[in-house]
Amino acid sequence: MLFASGCSSTPEEVAQETEEEAQETAQEAEEEAQETAEEATGEIEEAQEATQEAIDAEIASQEAEQRLNLVETAVESGQFDTLITAVQEAELEETLSGEGPFTLFAPTDAAFDALPEGTLDELLGDKDALTNVLLYHVVDEELMAADVTGMESIVTMQGGELMVTVTNDTVMVNDAIIVTADIEASNGVIHVIDAVLIPPE
Repeated sequence: MLFASGCSSTPEEVAQETEEEAQETAQEAEEEAQETAEEATGEIEEAQEATQEAIDAEIASQEAEQRLNLVETAVESGQFDTLITAVQEAELEETLSGEGPFTLFAPTDAAFDALPEGTLDELLGDKDALTNVLLYHVVDEELMAADVTGMESIVTMQGGELMVTVTNDTVMVNDAIIVTADIEASNGVIHVIDAVLIPPE
């Protein structure tokens, strides 16, 4: 009698192979599910970040809208009554309330009071001269204190230059000391100075 030769798997071995294949398939499925979950988590995080950025931008926009412009900020301060009167006399109120951005070196009322007797009245009676002086205090860009201290001179809207001097903690433009810096407005920034800047003739 002839017998068939060769190896054949026993039922136990077939069952074991089937179980191993099933485990491998299950592991692959689990890994794919994990990768899918990680991708979904990443997409959710990106969406959350984008949403937060949009919210932050909206808040910043609202804060800017609620902020007063340069003229309104100066009026609100209460220490620039003479400056505001001069701005109105020179019809510069609309300009300084415009889009900007501007930098305003703002003399206090005390600074105007320190002018030689009769100087302020002469300026208020001469619109061209008054405008010339006022624009010598304005720059048509926003310069924060950190910007000013890094400059040697600043070109004003009047056309002349202000010389910047930094000594220890004191910052001066021409002969005026910046006593308070970085008062932000919706269309620029105010630096309070202790003297009126008179442009050279």
